Amino acid sequence: MAIEPPLMDLPIKTADKGFYRGFSVDVTVVSKVIISVLVVWCIFWPTQSGRVLSELNSVILKNAAAWYIWTVALFVIVCIGLAVWPTSARMKLGLDDDKPEFSNFSWFSMMFGAGIGVGMLTWAVAEPVAHFQNNPQVIQGLATAAGEDNVRNAYVWSFLHWGAGAWACYAVIGLALAFFSYRRGLPLTIRSALTPLFGRALSGKLGHLIDIVAVVATILGVAQTLGFGVDQFVAGLTRIGVPGLVHAEGAVDAAGASIAGTVNFVGIVVALLFIMGASTLSALSGVGKGIKWLSNINMVLSIVLLGFFIIFGATWFGLTAMFVGLWDYLLALPWLSFNVYRSDGVEGSEAFLLAQWQGWWPVFYWAWWIAFAPFVGLFLARISRGRSIREFVLGAMIVPGLMCMVWFSWAGGTAIDLELNGGANGVIFDAGNGDKIFAMTEFMLAPIAEILSWGMAVLIVVLLMTFLVTSADSAVLIVNTINAAGDEGPKARPHILFWGAALGLVVGGLLLSGGTSAIQTAMVIGALPFSVVMVLMCVALIKAIWNDGRREAAGVATLADAEATPAE
Repeated sequence: MAIEPPLMDLPIKTADKGFYRGFSVDVTVVSKVIISVLVVWCIFWPTQSGRVLSELNSVILKNAAAWYIWTVALFVIVCIGLAVWPTSARMKLGLDDDKPEFSNFSWFSMMFGAGIGVGMLTWAVAEPVAHFQNNPQVIQGLATAAGEDNVRNAYVWSFLHWGAGAWACYAVIGLALAFFSYRRGLPLTIRSALTPLFGRALSGKLGHLIDIVAVVATILGVAQTLGFGVDQFVAGLTRIGVPGLVHAEGAVDAAGASIAGTVNFVGIVVALLFIMGASTLSALSGVGKGIKWLSNINMVLSIVLLGFFIIFGATWFGLTAMFVGLWDYLLALPWLSFNVYRSDGVEGSEAFLLAQWQGWWPVFYWAWWIAFAPFVGLFLARISRGRSIREFVLGAMIVPGLMCMVWFSWAGGTAIDLELNGGANGVIFDAGNGDKIFAMTEFMLAPIAEILSWGMAVLIVVLLMTFLVTSADSAVLIVNTINAAGDEGPKARPHILFWGAALGLVVGGLLLSGGTSAIQTAMVIGALPFSVVMVLMCVALIKAIWNDGRREAAGVATLADAEATPAE
């Protein structure tokens, strides 16, 4: 039986005139309606929306924890397998004569900036500190909360959440989209990665549904990042002397709980206007201009800030944390990738607390990375044409993961060391998550010169701003690419403006309906259906590469520029 060539044509109907010219009306309108309904619900019925989202989140965490844990383990295995499998490793993500569009520095900068960079400024300090104070070993009585015997555990869990698993989620999407778009000539949109499984059926309603799920997941995943960023951005503005952005001492919520120091309505509006205004302007300029230059700037500023922690912070403590933590993480990774804590239903019991902790941390993170994956994965595909699969995996999975570990080691390590040995006495531990990096640099520099402390706060605010803008403008462009049936060309300005505004309103609405926890809840819910799509993408990619190996052996064309008749 003859081996047929692969499918190299997937027509997607787009409007040829009017406001939606060049866009898939089915995908664009339905996506806008879903996001608009969510915004209206959260802004006008904040109490009800917060309660319903919380209840849905509890159901998902109770019943889908194992699914999230095991699917991310699958993504890690698939990425590593494709990088070492001879048939796939040598394949270029593009045609034979395609060359990378961006230098390695710009490539790494854009990956890190759009993919995860903004999280470093919040979590590189906050997360090692959080796990230093509590983790499964502490719950089981195997380590002491905030004790020296718990430092290594803190880094194992921090590295787990920001290491191979996080970047494998992005790399799976990026690989699949780049493979099918740049080798097969299919549209650069999510549905194209499932053609080996569903073929031409993806031109219709099934394909529309997949792209709609991707758009909604993208908006919610980026909203999670921006929500944390708004908190930290306002904390930074407050540190450098901008008044009136947080609730004053004595402020309480409807339940009577203290909310002093948290972002108020004015703070949310100011931060979002600043961030989304700048990101929309950058998105209008495209990937090769605004996003590239912003990414290069924030990479340089990141190196400056990280260099400060390495040189003037806990240098030896961080070095030890990096290498010992990496060793411990690699040893524990097989078990951590598949272990699921099961609750016994008894509130306060060890089994209950372990399952609860896993829902708060690993499951939340896996949902976040999955929700973020359509955006980052498509963006990675867009900037990685011309690179081999092995090069892509090393560059998009290993290098950024190691960069995250460097940040956690020296930024978080400095915070832990200052609390253990430097006399911080809770100054860092007691600060809010977004404020911890400001509290730490102020503690380090204020005794030398207050102006240095203020200047460092300004640098962090500027760096945070560039990271947030890079994430937001990249997301707007990617959402428009999906809505335009994979067209990477210039998009109509009104649609860029709509999605910039929509993203800001989603963040603002969810913050008003329950703070960052409401964003977290919506994101976990939105990630679930897309996780199914990602598993199918893994199956489709492996099937396509396997069949292409057979085709090449039989002399059948596998590239879009070769003479071939598309198969069903």
